[in-house]
Amino acid sequence: MADSNAAVDAKDAFDVIVIGAGPGGYVCAIRAAQLGMKVACVDKRGAAGGTCLNVGCIPSKALLHASEHFAGIAHFGEMGIGVEPPRLDLAAMMAFKQRGIDGNVKGISFLFKKNGIEEVHGMARISVAPQGGSPGCVEVALLDGGARSLRGRHIVIATGSEVAQLPGVTIDERRVVSSTGALELQEVPRHLLVVGGGYIGLELGSVWRRLGAEVTVVEFLERITPGMDGELSKQFQRILKRQGMVFRLGMKVAGIEERNDRLDVTVLPAAGGEAEVIEADVALISIGRVAHTEGLGLEAIGVGTDARGRVRVQERFATDVAGIYAIGDVIAGPMLAHKAEDEGVALAEFLSGQLPHVNYDAIPGVVYTAPEAASVGAHEEDLQADEVSYRVGKFPFVANGRAKVNGTTEGFVKVLADAGTDRILGVHILGADAGNMIGEAVVAMEFSASAEDVARSCHAHPTLSEAIKEAALAVEKRAIHA
Repeated sequence: MADSNAAVDAKDAFDVIVIGAGPGGYVCAIRAAQLGMKVACVDKRGAAGGTCLNVGCIPSKALLHASEHFAGIAHFGEMGIGVEPPRLDLAAMMAFKQRGIDGNVKGISFLFKKNGIEEVHGMARISVAPQGGSPGCVEVALLDGGARSLRGRHIVIATGSEVAQLPGVTIDERRVVSSTGALELQEVPRHLLVVGGGYIGLELGSVWRRLGAEVTVVEFLERITPGMDGELSKQFQRILKRQGMVFRLGMKVAGIEERNDRLDVTVLPAAGGEAEVIEADVALISIGRVAHTEGLGLEAIGVGTDARGRVRVQERFATDVAGIYAIGDVIAGPMLAHKAEDEGVALAEFLSGQLPHVNYDAIPGVVYTAPEAASVGAHEEDLQADEVSYRVGKFPFVANGRAKVNGTTEGFVKVLADAGTDRILGVHILGADAGNMIGEAVVAMEFSASAEDVARSCHAHPTLSEAIKEAALAVEKRAIHA
């Protein structure tokens, strides 16, 4: 019997237990395993990838891709391609989306097996924190019934985030939906009202607008995409308005009532004033996300949270309790999958004795509409508030040869450089394929490049990325094609 217990104990003992299999968690688990640690990854969903892969960034990109093709057919005639008017098969489009999700989930499970990571499906609660070198304990209520106790020298909280709730409004994922429900609508709504003018609302609003819905965006602030450069946001809104989206800025939603087969959405000026009612078929609540820590038992073991409910961490992602760490959406910082991934890699390397670094000044943000909007680093409002002396280089896509021949001339590239050193402080792109092009700017900033460094780097012709070089040249007012 003693030998049997020892075998059970060995099976359930790990160097690292990661709670959450989203981008931060599964990447942390893989990197830790690569570094020779025995790893378990616990996730309550039963499918690896977290919100991002299952009900977030991956499925939304599938629908953005498909709907962009659907809407783009209207312009085929300009290129000499004759086609019949397109017919939407929404069920087939949703199946296309699901195939992409399933393939990626299987891919992560394959990587877990390849790296010897134990995938545990269930609800995790930390019952005992690691102490004095002794392992901590994670109790798992398994999805298929039963329970399991895991012991680990290091415990990583990577439980991500959940949808922020609008006070007084119940999300039923039928008529009043979060991003999850907006990815599963069974028919195109006649009128979709989007509450929130950030990344998620604009992306999903774009999907349903392209497929035929009227779309109204209600935003509390006087601008959309508040985390981006103001000039970019302003032109971005103008482009989306030309695409048919209606914007009600400086407004807030006071309530939503279901009336027969319609919704009555009461809105009023954020600064105060008379209310009005907007009728809609579906309301998408996309006012942000909040850290998800429910059921983890953090308070009982002494892991502290901040005023916004995020796990408080110090150096090297350490919480208030030795041996317990947190990464990704559950801690402070931008709620972005790639930020979580970088933190997951860094934490695994810290645990193995390495000295990695996450450069939070070079984390890009992208809105995957058409055109895309992408930013990295400081925007002008930041620099002005900090009284930083800077120079601006701008180049419009209308002056880019590839954009002209492709018919994708909306938008621009803006480079912000320190007036004294010429070091690049921020890059902002509004245009086709901006999400890919911003990678060049991230690498440049990671290596503290100057605008001149980018300007003197040869860019292939004809490409959209030449606009980045031209914007860098424009910092010194020497752009060639503008």
